[in-house]
Amino acid sequence: MSDTSEEWKVARRRKGAPKKFKSHQVSSASSFHQEEHLDVGKLIKIIRDTESELRCEDFWSQWKKQLLLAASGLPESNDTKDHLERNPEDTQCQQLECVCYGLGSFSSCVSARYQLAMLLLLLDAGQIPLQDCSVYDPAFSSAERDVLKELGLTVLAENEEGKRQATKPTLFYLMHCGKALYNNLLWKNWSAQCLTLVVIIGNSFNGITERTIERELKRDYSYISKAVGLCEDRPLPCPSHLIDVFSDTALITFPSDSLNRLPQSFWAEPPEPQYLHCSDLEIILKQSSLSETPETDDR
Repeated sequence: MSDTSEEWKVARRRKGAPKKFKSHQVSSASSFHQEEHLDVGKLIKIIRDTESELRCEDFWSQWKKQLLLAASGLPESNDTKDHLERNPEDTQCQQLECVCYGLGSFSSCVSARYQLAMLLLLLDAGQIPLQDCSVYDPAFSSAERDVLKELGLTVLAENEEGKRQATKPTLFYLMHCGKALYNNLLWKNWSAQCLTLVVIIGNSFNGITERTIERELKRDYSYISKAVGLCEDRPLPCPSHLIDVFSDTALITFPSDSLNRLPQSFWAEPPEPQYLHCSDLEIILKQSSLSETPETDDR
């Protein structure tokens, strides 16, 4: 657990519950887990080397094209895709901000390190200034926060639990995060005006729907349940040798024409999620939220 001024509690998965995607798997082969011995310069070099490795992968060009298409604000069509295929540099992108939650301990986890490297590639492709990318994970150690700052990223001081409202076009990078984080983000942006500003790279909503019992999805994660019918969920390719890192990832957008057709009553007074019935809730909560959510354990 990282240094932090707040106390944290992790709601863990029950035994026998379906396994969820996580980005916190530790690889002992390339571990920097002893923070006092963390070589910041060496870790940054490894992250940069991983960037270079990903840039040479065939699937990266598809991720880049999908991001540029989403950032352009243009409707997806064969003509648009053909032009982007031929002239990716010509795409005029909206100026995006970026928010990254749940990256994990990248000094000890190879998967998290690859996901961080991919984030840096996406920022470069979308011409997003590094300081305009805010990152947060309570798992970060103080040394890891120093590494992120050295890379030029903005490290948030508090846990927002995903409740960040988009006031301008924003890329939310949420690799293998729990359903509650996505649900909280959707709740905070539950209006036609805000959702059109949201671009998500993270777990496919279609995949979440397929893996979750329908009545539980509607009861506990109602914003995901409703968003599936409103969004465009474009799967992003993942090579077999990186299946643990980028599996089930999609780029998700909310086309304004679909949202604007809905009556105003659809958006009226959305209740804040409480998760009172979720015994397998996968989110690290602020201290102020703990009394609202029951603790679970592995017994």
